[in-house]
Amino acid sequence: MKLSIHGGKPVRDAKNRPWPQWPVSTAEDEERLLQVLRSGVWSYNGPMETEFLSKWAQFVGTDYAVAAANGTVTMQLALEALDIGWGDEVIMPGLTWQATAAVALDVNAVPVLVDVDPRTWCIDPAAVEAAITPRTRAIMPVHLYGAMADMDAITAIAEKHHLAVIEDCAHQHGSEWRGRKAGSLGTIGSFSLQLSKVLTAGEGGLLTTSDRDLWIRLDALRNCGRRPEGAMPEADKGGGRYSMDGDLIQSGNYRMTEFQAAILIGALERLPEQTERRARSGKILDDGLQEIPGVEPIFRDERQTSHAYFNYAFRYHPDEFAGGGVPAHVFHEALTAELGIPFESCYEPLNNCSLYRPLTKKRYRISDDHWAAIDPSRFSLPVCEKTFLDESVTTHHKLLLGDDGEMTQVLEAIRKIERQADSLR
Repeated sequence: MKLSIHGGKPVRDAKNRPWPQWPVSTAEDEERLLQVLRSGVWSYNGPMETEFLSKWAQFVGTDYAVAAANGTVTMQLALEALDIGWGDEVIMPGLTWQATAAVALDVNAVPVLVDVDPRTWCIDPAAVEAAITPRTRAIMPVHLYGAMADMDAITAIAEKHHLAVIEDCAHQHGSEWRGRKAGSLGTIGSFSLQLSKVLTAGEGGLLTTSDRDLWIRLDALRNCGRRPEGAMPEADKGGGRYSMDGDLIQSGNYRMTEFQAAILIGALERLPEQTERRARSGKILDDGLQEIPGVEPIFRDERQTSHAYFNYAFRYHPDEFAGGGVPAHVFHEALTAELGIPFESCYEPLNNCSLYRPLTKKRYRISDDHWAAIDPSRFSLPVCEKTFLDESVTTHHKLLLGDDGEMTQVLEAIRKIERQADSLR
C-alpha cells in the first residue's frame, strides 16, 4: 500500500474522522462567563478568581496560588520575588521554549544554558552541578512534554548550594513525582495557561508556593506592588527570608481577568479525567513503540507517579528505523500525512533558536561583560542539538484524548512507514 505522502490512502481520514478537538468547553463554562459578564466584576480578585486559586492550590498541594497574565510573566515574577537580578545567574535547560530564558534576561540576570538527559529531554543534573558558580542563584528545571526533571537530584543540588528552585511546569498540570504534584516540589512553581496547554484559559499563568512571604511578594508583584489585603509577612513579625520593605514594592499590572478564572474552574474539574485518558493513551503508544526498531518512547522514570502530557513525544533513531536512510523531517512529513495531525520536532535549542535572540535588544547591553555573558552561542548543547535535528517526534496532546483504537492507528501508521521506507530514502 502506497504511503499517503505519495498519493496512497492514509491510515486515518482526519477530514471525515477528525481527532478530538481542543480546547474543550461546556454549557457550564458558558454560564459562568455570563455570570461574570452580568456581575460587572471583570477583573481584580473577583469571586471566580478567588474560588479557582483556592482549588488550584489544593490540587497542586501548596499553601498558596497566584494568578497572572501569562506563563512568561509568572516566571519573571518568580525571579523578582526571589530578588534575582543584576549580577546573578540562573541555570536552565537549553531545550525549552524561549520564554524560560527570556525572563532571566528581563530581570537583568544571566541565563546559563545546560544540556539535557537524552532519555527524557529534561535538564541533566550533572550539567547543573558543573555550571554552578558563586553567582548562581537559582535552578529552573523544565518538565518537558511527558516527562519531569529528576527532582530528587535537582533539589539535592539546590540544598547543597543554597539555591532556589523554580519549576517551569508549563507542560505538567497534574504530573506527580513520588506522589507530589509538579509545582509543589521547588521553591516556586510556574504554570502556563496558553491555548495549547492541558489547562487553558486562552492565555494566563499560575504560581504556586508554600512560603508565605514569597506568596505575599508574588501577589504584590502581579498587582502593582499592592500587598494582599490583610496579609502581613512573617518578616514583619521578626522573621522571614523574602519579606517586603514595609508596604512597598515596585511592580506593574500583571493580573488575570475574571473571565479567564471562570473558564478555569470548569477546566480544572475536567483535568483529572483528561489526565487519566492521556496517560492511558501514552502508555499504549509507549508499549507499541518498544516493538518497532528505530523508535523509542521517552524514558518513564518510576519516580514519576503521574503523567500529564503537554504533547506526546518519542525518540526517533534514523540509523535504526527500517534499515536507516529516512531523516527525521521526512519521517515527520510521512506520519503527518498518514494521520492528519502534525508531527514535528521538539523545541529548537536555545543556543541557536530563531526566537531567542538576546543580542537584538539594546536594553540588555548593560555592560560589555553582561552582553558577552548573555550570548547564547557560547553554550555547547550537543544532546539538545542532536535531539532537535535527528531524534525528536512530537504531536499535540489532543491526539491522546482519542480512544484505544485510535492509538492503535498511530502505531499502524508508523509500521506502514517502516514497510514503505524504501520510497522515502
